[in-house]
This record gives sequence, C-alpha cells and structure tokens, in this order.
Amino acid sequence: MFEIESKNPDEIVLSTKKTTLKVNISESTIDAGLNVGKIFGPGEFEIGDATIRGIATDSGKTIYEIEIGGIKVGVLGGIEEKLDDLVADILCTSSIRAIRELEPKLIVSMGNVDAMVSDLKLSAHTEKKLKIKNLDSLPTTKEVVVLN
Repeated sequence: MFEIESKNPDEIVLSTKKTTLKVNISESTIDAGLNVGKIFGPGEFEIGDATIRGIATDSGKTIYEIEIGGIKVGVLGGIEEKLDDLVADILCTSSIRAIRELEPKLIVSMGNVDAMVSDLKLSAHTEKKLKIKNLDSLPTTKEVVVLN
C-alpha cells in the first residue's frame, strides 16, 4: 500500500511505510532523503520498497517510472517525449497525448484539468491524497484525480 499526494503542480509525493519519494518534474529530481542528495537523471535505482527508472528525454529532462508493490507510476508532468519507453498503471501528467498513448487506469492531473477532462471525455474528482492498496484496487475505467 502507498499514498500519492501533491502540494504543488510540479511535485508528486509517493509514500509507503518505509519510503517517501518527492518527485519534482520541473527539476527532474527525486528527493528520497538520502545522505548523498537527490536522485536525478536516467538510470535504475532501488530505494526501500520502490524501484525507480529514470528515462532521459531529448530535451534533457528525465521522466520517471516508479514501481511500488507491482504498480507502475509514471511521473512526467507535461513532457511528451520517450513515451514508448514508459509503462504506467497510474500516470501523473498534464499531457493529453501521454494519456492517450499510455492508457493508464488512473490519471493524476498535474495541469489544466478542465482541458484534460473535456478532450478525453472523462470525469474528475478531487482528493487530498490517494491511497493505493494494490493493482486490483485501481479503477476499472479511466479516472482523473486532482490532488490538492
């Protein structure tokens, strides 16, 4: 089980009992409270019960695929590059194109939710934080969630 929350449009926080990851998409960094500092750039990392894969984009940014308990969370904000390299059950994005290409079960809006909802013909609801139990607990039809 893990939780997803967001305090600002550029940051997503994933928390388990053992690990907290603050993903800042504008800086392309992950703050996991490590003594060596923040994680940035492409590569594979294991921190606590999370497996992180950083994927480099042509623009020099990094998008992240984070797996916790068999659930893959893609964090890319508005970046629309290297989508073929990403797999996501939950997608944290503001990109309509990324949603269409990756077909996630759950979308965490990181931008203009009104445009997203009208273009994709989906409904949205607001939560303070999302609690994800397991893959089977994800919605069966695509949903948009706004975190505040």
